[in-house]
Amino acid sequence: MADEAKILELIEIARETGKIKKGANEATKAIEKGEAKLVVYAGDVSPKEVIMHLPLLCKEKNVTCIEIKSKEELGAAAGLGVGTAAVAIIREGDAKSGVEALAKEEKPAKEEKKEEAPKEEKKEKPKEEKKEEPKEKKEAKE
Repeated sequence: MADEAKILELIEIARETGKIKKGANEATKAIEKGEAKLVVYAGDVSPKEVIMHLPLLCKEKNVTCIEIKSKEELGAAAGLGVGTAAVAIIREGDAKSGVEALAKEEKPAKEEKKEEAPKEEKKEKPKEEKKEEPKEKKEAKE
């Protein structure tokens, strides 16, 4: 996992030269619209239900999602005087190369999970074929 200070610095650069969305709701909307390039959320949010959906949604939309420890640090990087649960980078600005490098670091874990899913599908397909065979036999008898 990438260094938290580096991630927070990327958020600051994107805030100054690009565009970011602050807060769990805004980040969620950005992910769903396909605008988010990188999502960072705080691990110390209470209740956890506020941010629990972000990693799953990011995985579904192929967006890099990273957890950091403190919502106060995340809020400060986003230019807020208070903490924030999540930040989504919409336009990277000068932080583009850093965001792309971070995405490459995080992708190997995503690719491993993707490789496991097709194996499960392959197991299910033979079952479907077996179900179809009796139908063909019934049609041949008629």
